Amino acid sequence: MAKLTYEKKKRLHKKSFALPKERKYPIQDISHARNALARVSAYGTKKEQVIVRRKVLKKYPSLR
Repeated sequence: MAKLTYEKKKRLHKKSFALPKERKYPIQDISHARNALARVSAYGTKKEQVIVRRKVLKKYPSLR
């Protein structure tokens, strides 16, 4: 997984995040999407888990 610095994260489009309003859980590539699933399952609320999982699987159906 490529390192996502603060500057790179600032330049990402809102569509690159599973939770775009908070700019949380970047999913711009498959490795970040896997990481988002892991992080939200460990630290996210149930509502966040549902939303992130749905968005990741929509963008990367191979992760099913």
